Amino acid sequence: MEKKDLMLLVPLYEHPADRPEAWELLIRSAGRLHSVVLNPASGPGDAPDERFAAVAGRLRDAGVSVLGYVDTDYGRRPHAAVVQDLLRHRDWYGTDGTFLDQAAATAELLPHYGRLAVAARAAGAGTLVLNHGMHPHPGYAALADLLVTFEGPWDAYRDAAAAPPWTAEHPARRFCHLVYAVPRGAPAAELAERLATERGAGVHCAVPGSGAHPWGTLPYALEATG
Repeated sequence: MEKKDLMLLVPLYEHPADRPEAWELLIRSAGRLHSVVLNPASGPGDAPDERFAAVAGRLRDAGVSVLGYVDTDYGRRPHAAVVQDLLRHRDWYGTDGTFLDQAAATAELLPHYGRLAVAARAAGAGTLVLNHGMHPHPGYAALADLLVTFEGPWDAYRDAAAAPPWTAEHPARRFCHLVYAVPRGAPAAELAERLATERGAGVHCAVPGSGAHPWGTLPYALEATG
């Protein structure tokens, strides 16, 4: 896989009223995007937000898959609460996919996530992403379209171990790496893309943001052309 084949999954956790220029750049960059994660309030929130509904509609019109953010708390969050969030994202924002965050990685919780996957598909999720943040049990690959097998800071990513052998049984488009606190400047950003390719991930996002809220910044790959 060549570097040019890398697609961007962008978790932009900023309100459109606060960062309109960032959302406009995402819409203009539709051809480079795998998907955008919509996260109004660590989930869909308690009531619809017109600004998020508007940008979600524009992204869909541009051909971008819009994923509703839902926290699963590593399998501890009740099934019904997760499903309620899935339905709210669909009904309020017209999402066509689901981003299940803090997904467990062990074999013991495969049945729980299998039921969530069925519920997400029934709710209309054309794209289902499980964010494990690490390589999970291989059984999870049968549940989702995309597995996030790394989420963390640049220092940890740069020194991360190679992908386990089972990942070679699947195409690179099934794996995503999310990297934050990437130093500004071309060398680190280019190295992040090269490492994603070498480690078998066809989808990625490398951002400069750090601290408690790293996903309020756009990936370097878009900032450079914005």
